[in-house]
Amino acid sequence: MTTLPPAVDLAVVGGGVVGLALARLLAQAGEEVLLLDDGRHAGTTANAGSLHVQMQSRFIRLYPDQVPALERALPLYVAAARLWTSLERELGADFELKRSGGLMIAENEAQYDFLGRKCDRERALGLDVAMVGRDDLLQLAPYLDPDAVYGAELCADEGKLNPLLANAALARAALGAGARLAGETRVVRLSEEGHGFRVETSRGVVRAARVVLAAGAGTGALAAQLGVTIPTSAEPLHMNVTEPIAPVVRHLVQHAERMITLKQLASGHVVVGGGWPARLAGEGPPRVERASILGNLALAARLAPGIAQARVIRTWAGVNTTCDGASIIGPAGPRGLFVAVPGDAGYTLGPLVARLAAQAIRGERPELDLGPYDPGRFVAGAAAQAVPA
Repeated sequence: MTTLPPAVDLAVVGGGVVGLALARLLAQAGEEVLLLDDGRHAGTTANAGSLHVQMQSRFIRLYPDQVPALERALPLYVAAARLWTSLERELGADFELKRSGGLMIAENEAQYDFLGRKCDRERALGLDVAMVGRDDLLQLAPYLDPDAVYGAELCADEGKLNPLLANAALARAALGAGARLAGETRVVRLSEEGHGFRVETSRGVVRAARVVLAAGAGTGALAAQLGVTIPTSAEPLHMNVTEPIAPVVRHLVQHAERMITLKQLASGHVVVGGGWPARLAGEGPPRVERASILGNLALAARLAPGIAQARVIRTWAGVNTTCDGASIIGPAGPRGLFVAVPGDAGYTLGPLVARLAAQAIRGERPELDLGPYDPGRFVAGAAAQAVPA
């Protein structure tokens, strides 16, 4: 276990995909970096490995008020999916990454019309998407049940990867660049001290000149200790994986109305997720729900009958971060405090959010406009609501 130094120039709180990618980039740039990771309510290590680009219908249904922010951020998803491909090459690693396209399935005319409207909007915003009728869909994806599909929306940039391989490669790269990674280390309190911060952890105190909050759903509570409003919350979700089987599912499969993500890794394992609920269990990891196991798998088998006989070898739950639909990137509150939290489909966005945050932390001009992702938007929003009508 990494020994905690008494002081460090830059402490990154959160060892998920954002924290690991950020620690690597900052260390490569010559920064003294200590990454602190609790590892309990993890999103990255529980991730199913989907690379999302098109808007998920689940998100549209659950958070209709956040759709405008998500639409504005869609170009970010295109860039993020492509960055994963270049990152795999850059690290010389095999993530089992395949950007073979994503299908969002409609089972009836009403769902197909909904996807058509979504497709028109996404195409206008620059996404490579198209509607696919039933006959063409069954030629493109013969593993789908003809009785269960009416048509689909196809997004060319979507895909999948093996997150266990990707996470390990990012950790190795961060260590190789000189970052120190302190696992099983919970940050319990943050406070300002002199020209920097006092970081109280479960293993002792570290003083840091600068702090980056990349703790996903836990970011809000930590920011509040410094008087900063970042309204993140934890959404526990359920996932399953089967034994390896012969290649069946080529695409990332989703549904126009129901909660499902379905994909097959290069190893042959079929990963089934898509937003079925799990439950938080105090300070421990989230717990799976029997109803989610049964419902999630039944829907997957109905859409793709070829996987129906595959045995499920593991079910698990992880924590998704929700806020207002958009990423949170940049300086916040006290001088030296930064936030790096991706928006919806955070694993997809992770490396890109890290790169943009690293540019902001180092005082460089970010490659994309960070205005829509400014952490200060929550303070401005709260102030506006407080003004009497």
